[in-house]
Amino acid sequence: MLPDRMFSTFQTAAKGLAVQREKIAVSSRNIANANTSVPRDGGKSYKTQSVQVTAVDPNNFRNLLQDSMTTLNRTHPRHLEPSESRGGVVENSGSKGYGPQVSIAESENVRLEYDPNHPDADEDGMVHYPDVDLVQEMTRMVTANRLYEANLSTIEAEKEIIKRSLEI
Repeated sequence: MLPDRMFSTFQTAAKGLAVQREKIAVSSRNIANANTSVPRDGGKSYKTQSVQVTAVDPNNFRNLLQDSMTTLNRTHPRHLEPSESRGGVVENSGSKGYGPQVSIAESENVRLEYDPNHPDADEDGMVHYPDVDLVQEMTRMVTANRLYEANLSTIEAEKEIIKRSLEI
């Protein structure tokens, strides 16, 4: 259906915004907990997190493309096929999965620092911290921020295109 094709750009960009927002949140949590020691008594400790992005199934794209092409059938060379000819059923292509799927993975890796006076130090004087590389996390955060801005630019451009097309 035409509105679905029109707003698919917004749905795709929104999924991209959500992915980048999650990456920024995970990097922020990692940075905030970089110096949180693992309790000596085996209590709950922070585990370094990373965002795992899974690509969309290629068959999903093929189905979306096929659905899009079937709605372009014409009853007259100058007209699009009305939705009533398909039984009046309006499909929501937004539920078909635009964009990647996101999951968060936790790492058990720790870094050791010698500090025998720390309350969480083990018998050897070593303190266990989550293995967070601050430079890498800041790089991920800046990259995610730039990609977030790029998705916002896409939305703004699409809004401008729709606005100008309505002026004609």
